[in-house]
Amino acid sequence: MSPLLGRQAIHAIKALLELAGDPGGWRSVNDLAAAQDLPAPMLEQLLLQLRRAGLLEARRGRLGGYRLTRPAGATPLADVLAALGQGLGSEAAEAGRELVGGAADRVAALLEQRLRAALERELARCTLAELLYDLRSVSAELSDEGGLLLG
Repeated sequence: MSPLLGRQAIHAIKALLELAGDPGGWRSVNDLAAAQDLPAPMLEQLLLQLRRAGLLEARRGRLGGYRLTRPAGATPLADVLAALGQGLGSEAAEAGRELVGGAADRVAALLEQRLRAALERELARCTLAELLYDLRSVSAELSDEGGLLLG
């Protein structure tokens, strides 16, 4: 089974969560890369894609960096994946599977279509704000304070 999200998508989402945790604040590529233990040039390519898609804005200079262009609650994961050019697979290949094989093959293709549609709905619904809440909850759970999450 292949992973649902590629490495690039995971790294981009992690960087966006870093930015969502500091709304309105500017974060440098080096700061974001260090937080994720990634090479800055690789992360910068992802951030540039997100900027071109309108999810981030950039500012040069010592106090510059990147920040979200809209609130985390208004940024669905579907937009992030679309910005990276990462969809859920080839629709042409999916359509081709429908036309071949016996009844069981066609039922399997229909199931795959239903699962793909459900995942697309979830990606359109789930926002960076929800993932940020999950991140904070898991971080609190793993902390020495015993999992108490305030605010």
